[in-house]
Amino acid sequence: MKNKFTILGCGSSLGSPWITNYKGKLKNNSKNIRTRCCAHVQYGNLSISIDTSPDIKNQFLKNKIKSLDAIIYTHEHADQTSGIFEMRPFFWKNKKKIPIYGSKRTIKALTSKYTFCFSPRHGYQPIMKANIVNKKFKIKKKNKVLSLTAFDVIHGMIKATGFLFKRVAYISDCNKIPKESLKNLYNLEYLVIDCLKMDKHPSHFNYYDALKLIKLVKPKKSILTNLHTDLDYDYLKKKLPSNILPAYDGLSFNF
Repeated sequence: MKNKFTILGCGSSLGSPWITNYKGKLKNNSKNIRTRCCAHVQYGNLSISIDTSPDIKNQFLKNKIKSLDAIIYTHEHADQTSGIFEMRPFFWKNKKKIPIYGSKRTIKALTSKYTFCFSPRHGYQPIMKANIVNKKFKIKKKNKVLSLTAFDVIHGMIKATGFLFKRVAYISDCNKIPKESLKNLYNLEYLVIDCLKMDKHPSHFNYYDALKLIKLVKPKKSILTNLHTDLDYDYLKKKLPSNILPAYDGLSFNF
């Protein structure tokens, strides 16, 4: 089995089109239909979700993902976490709690907001086990072990988490990367990076911020994600060099 990274969703917090059918500057193109930010790592027989977006059920079904061994969380915001309860069938299937990983802040928010996932309630068993990660950690399944590095990024008023493994880095939400975290972003095969809008934004990289970071750290390939309704797929594809790709739901690569 090949090791595969999949962008499950590349849309901003409301996806596109919005619930009102608003789609801004987006043309009629299936690659502009974007569910909320989420990704998946298949490492041999080890299946890991990055975040649990509100669209996670359809994202898993569409991408034919049939197993889940762990979830890693970038931060606690609703567009990254509110699909958490959809993961119950994997608890039943695995016959054990699903381990989740995140920063101290993220885990605290998740365990207090989604109490039923972590503590017995009304006769229901908890389905998850929370693990606080600080820098390096490992996720294991039998003889498969994936080593990851978690690092802080600034996302408006909070700290979110970026993840690095096997020369792939994923940063879905940030407007600034601290100097200490930058060292994780050199010598990458792939950088998946926040690129919300053309205009400046207080809690996300815009197009120019993303390109500035790419120019600095020089990954072999970059993928722009968390795309809002002013960033049309074809427009970006024409504008960008061949080593920088606009994300679309279902985009995948082997690592």
